[in-house]
Amino acid sequence: MAVLHGGWLGDRFVLWAEAWQPCEPQSVAEMAAHPYAIAVSELERWCQKYGLGSLTGSAATEVLLSIPSQLKKETVLPFLSGQDIPAEALLWPWRISGLSLEAAIAGQWLATLPLGSAEDHPWLGPDLRFWSHIYRWAQSLLARGRFYPALESSDRGLTATWLPLFNQAGDRQRFDRYSQQLPFSQFCYQAIESAAACPWQPQPQDQLLQVLQRWLTARLQVAIASGTVVSADLLAAWQRSLAKGEPLELEDGEANRLQTAIDRWLLPVQNGAAQAWRMALRLVPPQLEERRWQLEFGLQAATDPDRFWPASLLWQDPLPPGVPDQAQELLLRGLGQACRLYPQLQTSLATACPEFHPLTTAEVYQLLKQVIPQWQEQGIEVQLPPGLRGQGRHRLGVEVSANLPSDRPSVGLEALLQFRWELSLGGQRLTKAEVERLAALETPLVEINGDWIEVRQQDIESAREFFRKRKDQPNLTLADAIAIASGESPNIGRLPVVNFEAAGLLEEALAVFQGQRSPAALPAPPTFQGELRPYQERGVGWLTFLQRFGIGACLADDMGLGKTIQLLAFLLHLKHSGELTRPVLLVCPTSVLGNWEREVQKFAPELRWRLHYGPDRAQGKALATALKDCDLVLTSYSLVARDQKAIAAIDWQGIVLDEAQNIKNDQAKQTQAVRAIAQSPTQKPRFRIALTGTPVENRLSELWSIVEFLQPGHLGTKPFFQKRFVAPIERFGDADSLTALRQRVQPLILRRLKTDRSIIADLPEKQEMTVFCPLVQEQADRYQQLVTEALDNIEASEGIQRRGQILALLTRLKQLCNHPSLLQEKPKLDSHFGDRSAKLQRLLEMLAELTDAGDRALVFTQFAGWGRLLQQFLQEQLGREVLFLSGSTKKGDRQQMVDRFQNDPQAPAIFILSLKAGGVGLNLTKANHVFHYDRWWNPAVENQATDRAFRIGQRRNVQVHKFVCAGTLEEKIDQMIASKQALAQQIVGSGEDWLTELDTNQLRQLLILDRSAWVEEEEP
Repeated sequence: MAVLHGGWLGDRFVLWAEAWQPCEPQSVAEMAAHPYAIAVSELERWCQKYGLGSLTGSAATEVLLSIPSQLKKETVLPFLSGQDIPAEALLWPWRISGLSLEAAIAGQWLATLPLGSAEDHPWLGPDLRFWSHIYRWAQSLLARGRFYPALESSDRGLTATWLPLFNQAGDRQRFDRYSQQLPFSQFCYQAIESAAACPWQPQPQDQLLQVLQRWLTARLQVAIASGTVVSADLLAAWQRSLAKGEPLELEDGEANRLQTAIDRWLLPVQNGAAQAWRMALRLVPPQLEERRWQLEFGLQAATDPDRFWPASLLWQDPLPPGVPDQAQELLLRGLGQACRLYPQLQTSLATACPEFHPLTTAEVYQLLKQVIPQWQEQGIEVQLPPGLRGQGRHRLGVEVSANLPSDRPSVGLEALLQFRWELSLGGQRLTKAEVERLAALETPLVEINGDWIEVRQQDIESAREFFRKRKDQPNLTLADAIAIASGESPNIGRLPVVNFEAAGLLEEALAVFQGQRSPAALPAPPTFQGELRPYQERGVGWLTFLQRFGIGACLADDMGLGKTIQLLAFLLHLKHSGELTRPVLLVCPTSVLGNWEREVQKFAPELRWRLHYGPDRAQGKALATALKDCDLVLTSYSLVARDQKAIAAIDWQGIVLDEAQNIKNDQAKQTQAVRAIAQSPTQKPRFRIALTGTPVENRLSELWSIVEFLQPGHLGTKPFFQKRFVAPIERFGDADSLTALRQRVQPLILRRLKTDRSIIADLPEKQEMTVFCPLVQEQADRYQQLVTEALDNIEASEGIQRRGQILALLTRLKQLCNHPSLLQEKPKLDSHFGDRSAKLQRLLEMLAELTDAGDRALVFTQFAGWGRLLQQFLQEQLGREVLFLSGSTKKGDRQQMVDRFQNDPQAPAIFILSLKAGGVGLNLTKANHVFHYDRWWNPAVENQATDRAFRIGQRRNVQVHKFVCAGTLEEKIDQMIASKQALAQQIVGSGEDWLTELDTNQLRQLLILDRSAWVEEEEP
């Protein structure tokens, strides 16, 4: 089979074809003819065979074309289209025999090429397919009036020409996209006479613009020469009338020309849905022994497509009841528009009362593939027979019925299905003899059970092969079933799966994976120390269900919806069912390790857990021994990269990533380490879970990296993902690609939002949570130093002096917990500012997550200087404006900031306030998150600040995040307040003064730093 190719050389289009044939490598000493290029006479016959457009007006030509070739010693041989081209291939010039076409003829011929996929038409080279799309786009530009006159300088002087007008975003984007897709071969055409030269080749944008210019100019010159274009004087008269409302003073002939031109211009609009009736066509199959199809003409109701008045009724006199008075005019006007795209209709319109156009089966096939899509773009509807609607379900393909054995508690993606498959066409199952009968028909349209259906020749050949190799058909796995059901892999043995029926456990699984059904909710296990809300029980059931089938799960609930406790309840379920037989590795940022420790102790004390962290952490065999009886191991991303070899040697039952957006960079060391551990060929984890609060579906690169961890290969390779999804979605806003991506990842991701109605009812109006943050090494060293030096001085002091020293120490320690730079006289930002405070790192992570989700936050601090630094830092890191209000803010500015935050939809999502200036008297109900970055140690004061958001007018649930540095006085005082909440107002009612009454030993116990606060330095 030959493959057609084409490209531009100067202002002419060169058409040629290649077909493999036995040949010998050519000598490099001569400029040889392409050994696979077919002769011109054969090319013409081949085009006629496939019913392509007329090549009248073309001329034989010979050009040079540089093609990837294989060089061996003194000989060279070109690669064929579709072959794998090795990296060492060379571009070598070959003489090509073909046909040379003028621009106008080339465009008309390209318009006859089919628009189907490469699989449907393998004889059509990608370069010709590209130029066919470009010509159709040029036609669209013409139809929409997207062109303008210009002057072009050439050897002959100035010449008038027409250029495309890209004054709409869609056209500009399409031009950029097509420029990037310009076939590489277009740069490789050369005239024979310039073989010795190395011609300059324009940039892709310039080449594409030149081609569009040729087609537009050719078409418009013909229109102007034929007198169908309205003169400038008439257009000017019409414009004056539009501007002033005065009547046009025109001769009869001029008026008719102007009216005709305007009518033609408005025709696409007038044939649209704005009218009650519009011209439509109906394709009627042959009846009984007839061989001819009929394309019936008629009118269709815009609001009811089933109401169709055939032309046979429209020509009656008088018109039947219900037929519009202007029916005949509407019909003829619409048929005139249809003729522009399908001139063959003109033969039927020559009659006085045209009713239909007769068609052969071959013509019907051409109409379906080439013309009807263009008619539909112009608003002309065509009613098709049932069998020709929705081609996928009427194709020759495979029907599969399958089930999954349910005698095991857990099944993996590799589990084999019990299945049966048969060939089917249009819902009718076919035998081998019936397939052979179809093959003998040699027509793409066949009649099955009274329905006409398209049958592709490739499918018939695949069906024959199916019967030949039926005994050798491969097994089907659960992974195959999921891919087929989701449309990812709709082919079996090169035949499409036209129907897939699942039964039993497989039906249940696929219903969940496709979002048609939710897994059964699982209540909290008996040993879970807490209560799960209904949506959390559903989350635990979902995790358990996917774990059973060995499918990775991304729990992407909004911040504050309890991803941590859902994961712990899931692990407890595994433990109670006897399935938790090996340790589970949980990887998280260093800043949340302390939170995980406390959450495990609080909610799941039954779990035997271990922290893999710190300078004394176990390594090698000692690590394996230490984890022998362990259920859960906590570690950080940095340590996974650092200790990859030791961690990969452990036989993990599962791997969990918290804040999974930390592996968004697939080239980062920690990302590669996590993947290497998860994909270890010797130690294969039973399940993989990613926890994240970010809307991963809106961050495509992040999404690919997370899914690649959960289900390797599910979204293809990174280059494939970029080409198939990222480019169409991010560059061109392709809705179909976005839908396909969502369908593909839907089984793996569960995301619930605080705004979901089913969630809001489960949530309290205000959620308070303590966020534990460790200290970095610099903070820990300085903390110990401050406490040691101050306690010596305090012990030697008395009275007011002692009280002052204690209060000063408390202030310094709180500033240090915020950030060590606050101990400097003039703190300022630098390149390592964010690395010097784990509390700051955690705040940044949480603010990035909530702003991505469209939430707003108030951040309270009692230090105005820190508020200003925090504002600068967050603006730099998040790339967005941050508001800051302190006691020095002028009254007018203060009110302006509050009003902006409350009323401007585009206002900054983060508002920093000093506790004293912003803690009372403000209404900031647009915020649904409140952060207490440092603590006042007076619940009443903190509650007053929280009430800036949680008050009358608040329509959303409010989450309150209280930051505490673990192991420091912040944690110890927080524990005292929590344990004596009923008396807290009495205990700390005077702020921090009560601390000055403690004796030195009590003060030492309160201030001394626990080792749990220490943080090992992170590697860059």
